[in-house]
Amino acid sequence: MTWTAPEVTRPSGDTAADERTLLPGLLAWHRSTFLCKCAGLTGEQLAQASVPPSNLTLLGLIRHLAKVERIWFRLRYSAQDIGPLYDPALGKDHDFEVLDATKAEEAYATLLEEIRLADEAAAEGSLDDTFTHGDDTFSLRMTYVHMIGEYARHNGQADLIRERVDGVTGA
Repeated sequence: MTWTAPEVTRPSGDTAADERTLLPGLLAWHRSTFLCKCAGLTGEQLAQASVPPSNLTLLGLIRHLAKVERIWFRLRYSAQDIGPLYDPALGKDHDFEVLDATKAEEAYATLLEEIRLADEAAAEGSLDDTFTHGDDTFSLRMTYVHMIGEYARHNGQADLIRERVDGVTGA
């Protein structure tokens, strides 16, 4: 049987909440918006590059977002002693470029798990907590803002890809 990405319900969130509630809530909304754009598609459809000349795919975005969830929340913010999701020796765009439609379900599950673990890593943190990456200091607040922007950008790309795959718009 062919795997199909499941339907997703977007959280409504509190648009007048304090910042500690608002930022994770907005990120959750953007995460679920991305998953909505994948809902109902098979692995083959998720792996389809549909906006020429770009080779960008929804499956590549799934893999990429799992990677950045791990990097920003687990590796950088909470300094967990874990490795990268993909071998850096394979290239910085390995998540976008190496696609296997038969592994779409696994990639989707990995994204969901990385989201869960990212939320767990940040759950008790203060927005003012900081970490250093390279020569820069980042706060948990900035991490949320960065990830909201990351998803917003990729949700726009996902809109175009999805429309070209099967005509669905506005998810």
